Amino acid sequence: MAKNVSQQIVELLEKAGVKRVYAVTGDSLNFFNIAVKESKEIDWVHVRHEEVGAFAATAESELEGIGCCAGSSGPGHVHLINGVYEAHKSRTPLIVIASTIPTSEYGTNYFQETNTIKLFDDCSSYNQIITRPEQAPRMVQTAIQNAIYHKDVAIIGLPGDIAEMDAVENTYTSDFFFNEPVLTPNKTELEKAAKLINEADKVTLFCGIGAANANKEIVELSQKLNAPVGYSFKGKMSIQPNNPNEVGMTGLLGQPSAYHAMHKADLLVLIGTDFPYKDFIPTNKKIIQIDSDGSKLGRRAKLDLGLVGNSKETVEALIPLLNKKDDRDFLESQLDLYKKVLENKMTYVHDKGKENAIQPEYAAYLLDELADKNTIFTVDTGMTCVWGARYITGTGERKMLGSFNHGTMANAMPQAIGAQLAYPERQVIAMCGDGGISMLLGDLATITQYNLPIKIFVFNNRSLGMVKLEMQVSGLPDNETAMINPDFAMVGKAMGMESENVHNPEDLADAIGRSLAHKGPYLVNIFTNPNSLAMPPKIDFDQMIGMTKSMTKLMLGCKIEEVIDVVKSNYKHLKEL
Repeated sequence: MAKNVSQQIVELLEKAGVKRVYAVTGDSLNFFNIAVKESKEIDWVHVRHEEVGAFAATAESELEGIGCCAGSSGPGHVHLINGVYEAHKSRTPLIVIASTIPTSEYGTNYFQETNTIKLFDDCSSYNQIITRPEQAPRMVQTAIQNAIYHKDVAIIGLPGDIAEMDAVENTYTSDFFFNEPVLTPNKTELEKAAKLINEADKVTLFCGIGAANANKEIVELSQKLNAPVGYSFKGKMSIQPNNPNEVGMTGLLGQPSAYHAMHKADLLVLIGTDFPYKDFIPTNKKIIQIDSDGSKLGRRAKLDLGLVGNSKETVEALIPLLNKKDDRDFLESQLDLYKKVLENKMTYVHDKGKENAIQPEYAAYLLDELADKNTIFTVDTGMTCVWGARYITGTGERKMLGSFNHGTMANAMPQAIGAQLAYPERQVIAMCGDGGISMLLGDLATITQYNLPIKIFVFNNRSLGMVKLEMQVSGLPDNETAMINPDFAMVGKAMGMESENVHNPEDLADAIGRSLAHKGPYLVNIFTNPNSLAMPPKIDFDQMIGMTKSMTKLMLGCKIEEVIDVVKSNYKHLKEL
C-alpha cells in the first residue's frame, strides 16, 4: 500500500529522534494525526491548548535535543506562537507542523486562512510551505537539519490536501546529523587572553548556560586564579555544583555577592553567557568574553578581547598558559560576603510567616530540601522564578527550566508536561505563580489524562507580584495587580488530581512530603505572603525614591497594620542590600 505525504513526514521525524507530537488535532491536521497514530516510535500528546503543546515540546527539546508540536489552520497557528517564541529565544531545536488550508484556496480569504510565512517569520530559522508532494521529503529533511544546526525553530507548512496525497520517493539524503564540532580560538588569541589574565591581580569569572558542560574546567580555572565564580540563572544548575569558589547569581533575580565580585575585580571573564542585563555588568573594568557564537561578542559589554570557542575546550586550552595566582585575599573577601548573603537569606526561611502569609522563601527552601537530587524543576516567570533562583540548589543532576529569555508567564506547568513525558522515572516539580497557573489552567486535564506524576506547587500571593514590584520601584501606586483566585485545590480535584490548600507554615512540610510521596499528579496551593518582594542585588537612588513614593501612596489607602507589614518586609530586603 502506497504511503501518503503525512506518513512520509512521520518516518522522517522518527529518523530525527522525535518521540512525541504535542498538538490539538483539527481538520487540516487529521491525516498527519493518523500517521502519528500508526507510528511505533512517536506518540500524539493531546493537549488542551496549542501554546501548552509548544511549551511542552520546547522543554523536551531542552532536555533531549529535539521536540515537535503541531497546530491546525488559523487559530491553531496563532495559539502556538508564544511557545514557539520560547524555543526560538531559548535556542533549542523545535519542529513545528503547521497544517494549512487546501492549496486551491490560497489567497481567497478562506475560512481559518493564515499566512504561516508571515506569522512565524520572526521566531524561526526555517519557515516554508510544502505545495507539491515531491517537495515534502527534501523540505522536511532540510527543515529538521536547520533546527538541529541552528538550535532553533523550523516551521513546516503542510496544506491539508497535500497531507493526504501519495508520497513521492526521495532521491536525496534522509539522514540527520547531530554534530558537536569543537571550536577553539587560535594560538595568538589564546595568548592575548592569557596575557590579560596574568597581568590582572583580581579576576572574576561569570558563566552562563553556554558553559554547562564545562563545570570541571571552570572549577580548575577558578582555583588556579583564586577567582570567584558567578553565574546566570540558566547557568546555575551546571556551574554551582562542586564549585568551592562560587559566589551566586547576579541580575534581576540574583544576589549582591556576585554583583560585588564582578565590580571589584580588575578583570571579568564572561564564559558562555549572553547575559541580557547590561546594567549589572561593570563598565570600567577589563572584560574578556568567550562564546561559541561570534555574533554575541560585545553586545552586552565593552570588551577588551572577544574569543570564539566552545567554553569547555577554550578554558581547557587556556589553563596551561596561565600563571598560578597565590594571593587569596580577593577571593576570600568575596566568599565571606557570599557567606553573609547566604546567612541573611536564611532569615526569610526561619521566619516562615503566618496564616495565609507563608514566606515563599520558606516554601522554596523546603522544596529544595525534600526534592530528589535529580529533580527537574520548572519555574514560572515572576516572583516564583526568584524563589527558584535563590533557593533551589544545583546538585549536578538537577535541571531547571523556565522562560529565561522570552520571559512569558504560564510556562512552568506546560514545561513540566514535556519534562515528565521525556523522563517518566524522574521527579518533576512545577513551581507556579497564581497568575501563571491561571493562564493555562485547562491543561491540568492533560496531566491527569496521561496520569503524569507532576507535582505542582502554586505560590499563591493573590497578586501579579513582579509587576507589583516593578510599579513600586517606579514610584507608581499598585494598581490592578490583585488576583481574585478560584480555590486551586478544588480546581485540581475537579481535574482529577490529588490537591490541597496550605494556609499555615506549620503544615507546609507535611503537605510537601505527602505530595512528593504520591504516585500520581498532586497540586499544593500555598497561600504565600503577598508583601514578600524580591529586590535585585543592585538598587539605584531613583529606585529607592520610587519605593518611597509608592509606599507613601500605599499608606494613604491602607490600614496601619497593612502598612507596617509591607514596611517590615521591604526593610528586610533593603537591609540585605
